[in-house]
Amino acid sequence: MGGATINLPPGFRFFPSDEELVVHFLYRKAAHLPCQPDIIPTIDLRCNDPWDLNGKALQGGNQWYFFTRRTPNRATPNGYWSPIDTDEPITSCERVVGVKKTLIFYYGETPQGTKTYWIMHEYHLAEAGLSNTRSTTSCTNASRPVKKRGNQTTESNKWVLCRVYESNCGSQVSFCDDGSELSCLDEVFLSLDDLDEVTN
Repeated sequence: MGGATINLPPGFRFFPSDEELVVHFLYRKAAHLPCQPDIIPTIDLRCNDPWDLNGKALQGGNQWYFFTRRTPNRATPNGYWSPIDTDEPITSCERVVGVKKTLIFYYGETPQGTKTYWIMHEYHLAEAGLSNTRSTTSCTNASRPVKKRGNQTTESNKWVLCRVYESNCGSQVSFCDDGSELSCLDEVFLSLDDLDEVTN
């Protein structure tokens, strides 16, 4: 599924918040509930390098979104995704409903791969907040929490939602070796420092 196949009104683009990705999309996917519009495809992460996502994942600006099965093995045909140690909790209505993990793509075989500028945010559901997760992100006008019926179970441990982008001055932010974010302005100043060292 590419961006051209999405039936959205002209002028609209897909730019969801972390909370919306977890509550409106990931929760409903894991709970086998319909999601309107149903626009995020399911892709096997292990079969696709990040540059292969165009035309397969949902494109929103310079970012690609897709569901994939949760797996500890994030190797792809030409590299692997390596997580940064820090996880960020996602809250909705003052409840933790998910976790955002950040990973960097390395080209080559682990652990000798070459670090690239490809970044992935991997969204997981939080078990504690599932029973109270609502189908909208509004706390005042939200509908009732969805209850499990019959054999319907929430596959919270089986699905993740991924957002992938290439970090550069035209898109998002870069990461330092310690995993901290490096803005484009920081990169400009660092390049000027390097230029000063060369000229002196």
